[in-house]
Amino acid sequence: MKVDAEIGVASAGEASALAGKAEEYGFDCLWVNETKHDPFVQIALAAGSTRKIELGTSIALAFTRSPTTLAYAAWDLQSVSKGRFILGLGSQVKGHIERRFGMKWEPPAPKMKDVVLALRSVWGSWQAGTRLDYTGRFFRLDLMTPFFNPGPIEHPSIPVFIAAVNEGMCRVGGMVADGIHVHPFHTSKYLREVVRPAIADGASKASRKKEDIVIAASVFAAVGGNDSEIKAVKEAMRQQIAFYASTRSYRKVLELHGWGDVGERLHSLSLKGEWAAMGKEVTDDMLDEFMVQGNWSEIGSIVERKYGGLVDRVRMYLPFDGDEKWRTLVNGFRAGR
Repeated sequence: MKVDAEIGVASAGEASALAGKAEEYGFDCLWVNETKHDPFVQIALAAGSTRKIELGTSIALAFTRSPTTLAYAAWDLQSVSKGRFILGLGSQVKGHIERRFGMKWEPPAPKMKDVVLALRSVWGSWQAGTRLDYTGRFFRLDLMTPFFNPGPIEHPSIPVFIAAVNEGMCRVGGMVADGIHVHPFHTSKYLREVVRPAIADGASKASRKKEDIVIAASVFAAVGGNDSEIKAVKEAMRQQIAFYASTRSYRKVLELHGWGDVGERLHSLSLKGEWAAMGKEVTDDMLDEFMVQGNWSEIGSIVERKYGGLVDRVRMYLPFDGDEKWRTLVNGFRAGR
């Protein structure tokens, strides 16, 4: 199992120095997200300050861009990083797609499948110099003149990961993706009984091996230098878990544990804007399922023990800030193997 880091920067320019630190500390991959800044700009900066560490998006939004637009960005980043780029894609939710981006919302699982297949068709035409000819449910791509063709690159096989929570998207991942980004709102039980079987089902339908699909998990971790710090992070995580649990798209995770009623109450509180009250609905028993906790020297081994055999790579649901404590985490993770 690999251990990764994820950054959440105030300024895109911070990505360069943080990537260098992540590589120095021994992380296997540095992930960047698309919240306040363009993830592809961050990856380009990170590629310039590193030599070995993998670099990926967790995630870039798929439905706010055309497959060809995504193809150009990924092709260039794979080239400048010398084959270290992982394209992680996510769907976002309907409200953001329609109201923040002004785009059309369409069935997410089949559309994500179409995006991935269209991407590979574009890349294939560039690498092999063949005619672009892709027709799917949502996209038709059949025009690529030499003027717009960037041509082949040294490392043309770009891994594509997709973000998944529910069975439908996990099944699509098994069918067409190289990896799955597991949402931090998960439990070990949900991974074993829902995520992994759905991936295997999708892989079987596409005559693929389930072992070929990498499972990457973001993990809620209450970690600190002492009990007081751990407690403070734990309470912040309680609020974050309550926020995710209020989203109906993630209800199946709660229902698997018999907590569907908690989800209903949280959804009702969110509609009223009673955010401060929501954390009280998340019990310590729920936190034990959704979260790991410990100090910086022990959290790595704790994560390794909990997720070993369930996922292929993990990262903390905490922004990597370059502090030396992260080196301690990596060392603890390696020692716990």
